[in-house]
Amino acid sequence: MMDKYYDAVIVGAGTAGLQAALMLGRSRRRTLVLDGGAPRNAPAEHAHGLFTRDGAPPGELLQLGKRDLEAYPSVEVREGLVTGASGADGDFEVALDGGETVGARKLLISSGVVDVMPDVPGFAEAWGRGIHHCPYCHGWEVRDRPLAVLADGPMIMHRVTLIRNLSRDLVMLTDGSEISDEDREKLEILGVPLHEQKISRIEGDAEAGRLTGIVFEDGEALAREALFANPPQRQRSELAEMLGCEIEYVEMAKSYVISTNPMTQETTVKGVFAAGDAGRPMQSLPTAAYSGANAGAFMNYALASDDVALELATSIAS
Repeated sequence: MMDKYYDAVIVGAGTAGLQAALMLGRSRRRTLVLDGGAPRNAPAEHAHGLFTRDGAPPGELLQLGKRDLEAYPSVEVREGLVTGASGADGDFEVALDGGETVGARKLLISSGVVDVMPDVPGFAEAWGRGIHHCPYCHGWEVRDRPLAVLADGPMIMHRVTLIRNLSRDLVMLTDGSEISDEDREKLEILGVPLHEQKISRIEGDAEAGRLTGIVFEDGEALAREALFANPPQRQRSELAEMLGCEIEYVEMAKSYVISTNPMTQETTVKGVFAAGDAGRPMQSLPTAAYSGANAGAFMNYALASDDVALELATSIAS
């Protein structure tokens, strides 16, 4: 037996989830937002690239987003994780970690992804501070400093092309992976030194999470102030898998993302939508906010269409 029934249940209270909830709240939809804990960007001291909030701490942004939702009585935000999900469009059941089961007409997966840290001492400690994923989010702060790029395959020239504009004091690291002769020649022409040795450890201030250098297995040490890397990712929630949503692997992003309709952001399972990092390889606060707003709007349209269809069918039948 279900404890409560909602128009929409949103799994994940990050930028995308809160933005979707705002759209649904303004559309008078009874919405439950499940906050599963610290967001992916929690290690970062500041978040960048978001209009009017550039440089705000990530936690502060989420507090502001939740405060905005207080104006809409149909929206409920609470801590909780999903332990199970079943059903179909218009009649989903979602099991929560506290033992409660709630119903929903539509679902939104905005729980994000998890970065899988490499087994390199010091890497995880510097993640989000001295080691960065997104040059748009953190590149300006390390402009003109000694930088390094860690990448392989097609990401080598992609990342070098972007980050070289931030600093010409740039080196390329492959951590022992192969590099094509073509890319090797391009790096030489651009004046980007190449280090192909395996990385032994990352050095820096562990307490502050600052990076000062990279040490290779052959003993060579390289002084650097920031490193850009894109480690593999996995879905943070198993909800998409539980419901049978198609998940695709994006090679360049090393990311498993939920397949969605590019316009509506509905997944391959009708009534289930995805937004934020969980559903797109391009990951940033602005794109998360956009995808959340877009998903929320199309969820409301789907709900409104169902309401009208039911009312018309009932009227005609009577």
